[in-house]
Amino acid sequence: MNHNYTIKITDIPDAFELEVEKISESDGIACYKMVLKSEEASELSPMNIQWQIPAHKVKGVWSTNALHAKRLKADWEEPTVESRVSVDAPLISVYGHTDENVMSFACADVINTVVLSARIREENSLIYCKVELFTEKMPLTKYYETQIFVDTNQYHFSKAIKGVAQWWASFDHLKPLSTPLAAKLPLYSTWYAYHQEMTTTALLEECKIAKEMGCELIIVDDGWQTLDNNRGYAYTGDWQAERFTEMKQFVKEVHQLGMKVMIWYSVPFCGKKSKAYQKFKGKFLTENHRWAPVFDPRYPEVRDYLIQTFADAVIDWNLDGFKLDFIDEFRLYPETQLNLDQGRDYASVNEAVDRLMKDVAIALQKIKPDVLIEFRQKYIGPAMRKYGNMFRAFDAPNDSLSNRIRIADVKMLCDTTAVHSDMFTWHYQESVEIAALQISNIFFSVPQISVRLADIPAAHKEMLDFYLKYWLSKREIFMDGHFIAHRPSANYPLLSGEMNGNIIYGIYDERVVDIKKHYSNIDLINGKASANIIIDCSLDLGECQIKVYNCQGQEFSNQKMTLGLGLHRINVPVSGIVSIQFTENN
Repeated sequence: MNHNYTIKITDIPDAFELEVEKISESDGIACYKMVLKSEEASELSPMNIQWQIPAHKVKGVWSTNALHAKRLKADWEEPTVESRVSVDAPLISVYGHTDENVMSFACADVINTVVLSARIREENSLIYCKVELFTEKMPLTKYYETQIFVDTNQYHFSKAIKGVAQWWASFDHLKPLSTPLAAKLPLYSTWYAYHQEMTTTALLEECKIAKEMGCELIIVDDGWQTLDNNRGYAYTGDWQAERFTEMKQFVKEVHQLGMKVMIWYSVPFCGKKSKAYQKFKGKFLTENHRWAPVFDPRYPEVRDYLIQTFADAVIDWNLDGFKLDFIDEFRLYPETQLNLDQGRDYASVNEAVDRLMKDVAIALQKIKPDVLIEFRQKYIGPAMRKYGNMFRAFDAPNDSLSNRIRIADVKMLCDTTAVHSDMFTWHYQESVEIAALQISNIFFSVPQISVRLADIPAAHKEMLDFYLKYWLSKREIFMDGHFIAHRPSANYPLLSGEMNGNIIYGIYDERVVDIKKHYSNIDLINGKASANIIIDCSLDLGECQIKVYNCQGQEFSNQKMTLGLGLHRINVPVSGIVSIQFTENN
């Protein structure tokens, strides 16, 4: 059912004239253009774009920040999502009881702060949809333009989200950065394994093991640049490689192993114990951040300094990429003034962030066209796709559930950009089957390993080796197949990827897997702590060979079966994998 809705705009800013035009409407998708004009530069006060739809067959509301709470909120609760250039995305998807899209809507302004909500009013069971503009103070202006995208098709909600991502990418100023192959291959990250207590000698040994397992890259995280081990940011800003004094040689030796190297930078922070702090005194958005003063990117000399810092690192050390962190801390602070005084060439912080990150990407690609740039959730919106090609789930140490949810959310939003797991880790005394859950839950993303490979038990190493080689053998399906995240209200207990007649199901809770058509091969990943999988065939699938492996790659069973209409129970170890191969006649 395509909902009828009438858009109303209230609280139009004084001194502005509003023009609204429906610029397209086809196949359940409508797009509205909105323009504000003023003869003189004037203040943009908060403006509301709103409409209502019946709460008919509605199950929940998806947004980029929902995580475990994709429920339907009441209209007296907080708004659903607040986005800007470096935080989340201006998109909401209202979905139904069978995961169908009820209504998805988005805003084309992905730079400035936009607040979106879809909340139910108890008095009339209507869902009030709203897009709020200019809730955050903006510079004076004469002209503002944006678009609103509304999709009421009843296909799977993930298709609606992907459609919005493709709509954003269709704008010339939002073309995503290219994604090289290296962004789609497993990697080793130092953070959970070592934090700041790392040496080049230890990491080279880890790289040798990781390479044998199929890793093609190492990310050297926080700690390479300082001898301070307090996990703070007092010394950030200079980036002199105090701990890794022979960075160029280290990178050379990693390259000789056949792996690439990325290193971490906290982009906005300039610690009070750094030389840069004295140099840029007075050019911070705030000096009262709990971690460190925050650079003000509205100063061209600040942008130039950061860009040159990254460019020099590529040139001097032959790096392959960067993990650029804390971009979301570029924001308005109580003391931030929105004007062009004191040498700033931007009044808007958000626009300056956009300029900084765009220029970073351009400068680095000129030096190394296939440069790798990683961002982590929350800065995974459509603007960030212009500057990065690796988007990582937010921190979820030893938390397979949150890792899986975050991966699915980012993957639906980011379309062709490579989506990575948060670095997975586990307690080394964990049973191998339970440790394996950390990996089986992230299969539909690029694996980022962060355990000490030289120290984990032999069984854990066998498991990791098997899983990575399995992932690599199915990489195209995991990364580029038709991805569906099932049952968002239940935290995605089932994920699936399909390509060329092959399908892989990741099963993460006690549920029946519905198989409704013929496939050449079906893989079932038992990403839960019970030893069976139940499938329900909607048709006679015919004769097949079923092989079952435990998480260390040892064959558990191998038998011929006929999968006829109805329920079938397959015994599979915890964290095991089932491969169902059908005969050619099927």
